[in-house]
Amino acid sequence: MTALRRVAAACVAVLLALPGAAQQTAYKTFVYTSDELANEISRMNGERDASRGYLGDLFNATKGSAKGIASGYVTSFFDLGINAVGALLTQNSRRKAQWEEVVKKENVYQTVINSVSEMNDFYDDTSFDGAMDPKGMRFDGIGCLRTEGRDTMFYISCHIDRTKLHRIINHSKFELVLDTLIVSPEHSNLPNTQLAIPFSFKDRKNFTLSMDIAITSSWMNEIVQLQQNQELGRFNINIPVDQKMLDGKGFFRYVRHGDDAPRYKVTGECFIVPRSYMGFRDDKDNFKDCWGTGEYKLSITIKETCDVTEQYRAQWKEDYKHRKQLAKAGKKNNLIEQSWQMISTQKWDELAQSWVITTLKAPVSKISSDVINGLGLDD
Repeated sequence: MTALRRVAAACVAVLLALPGAAQQTAYKTFVYTSDELANEISRMNGERDASRGYLGDLFNATKGSAKGIASGYVTSFFDLGINAVGALLTQNSRRKAQWEEVVKKENVYQTVINSVSEMNDFYDDTSFDGAMDPKGMRFDGIGCLRTEGRDTMFYISCHIDRTKLHRIINHSKFELVLDTLIVSPEHSNLPNTQLAIPFSFKDRKNFTLSMDIAITSSWMNEIVQLQQNQELGRFNINIPVDQKMLDGKGFFRYVRHGDDAPRYKVTGECFIVPRSYMGFRDDKDNFKDCWGTGEYKLSITIKETCDVTEQYRAQWKEDYKHRKQLAKAGKKNNLIEQSWQMISTQKWDELAQSWVITTLKAPVSKISSDVINGLGLDD
């Protein structure tokens, strides 16, 4: 029940409605935590020796990073390149190959969401037993939300698979399971163009949502060897969405209830985050081995793809002419932006008990101080 309340609390966090919303994309990514998970692992562990320390084990994680992350980080701006729409304005020929190339690029949208800095406290306390001691594990999954005003356009939520907790005990690895998915092809980022061309099942088919999650960490082991930015694991979700799967509002909605077997598979696995060695002396001046609470980073790639229908391809000449008209009108009215940038922030949400990464991708002129203030990226 606690996990469900946290998901609900995360869902109510919505982005402000900003001018030019159609020309910008903002995601909020949640890293869930659970106080009950550690108890579930301990109960399953039973009478087994809880000590998992090995000389030379992996590790890195001091609590010092919390002071920066809790107050929020803002990344520098990243130039995402020049939009290809302008190429249409300079072409004198209407050859089909040109149209095919433009539409092919439109049928793919991809964005990468990275944690701004290390997220600390994979575990709730330090350990005296070793770098891979799972006791107090708090990390419980990942979610991602995209809104337009107060409407949810996309939401996905994955939690640690409770049916495979034995893998944490036996192999120091965990797996994820898909709990919730809300997605609408008609409200997606496709077609990936600045022209006023909406998604239509008459023109587009085979809509597919893909999500790739990579977890990395850095740590210091007991023999003072630093391991830098090592990938601990990777997860992939690939879900085709057909028009027949949508509700009356054009959305595909999937919710896994209780202990139901998942309908869609999350492939991959990940090692639990290694604890970094941090020996200390107690009040009696006795030196003791100690391992920290675990720091890690996320990299999430969200990708939407589709194909064109044969009917749309057969009408390429009419569509090419229509696109040129839209592009000329957009350029005349300064509606076509050429350069795109991205900005992110990362904070700890005390109410939802989760890390929140807010990522905004927009034309350069749209990323103003008002946008940054509105998204809370200036904290």
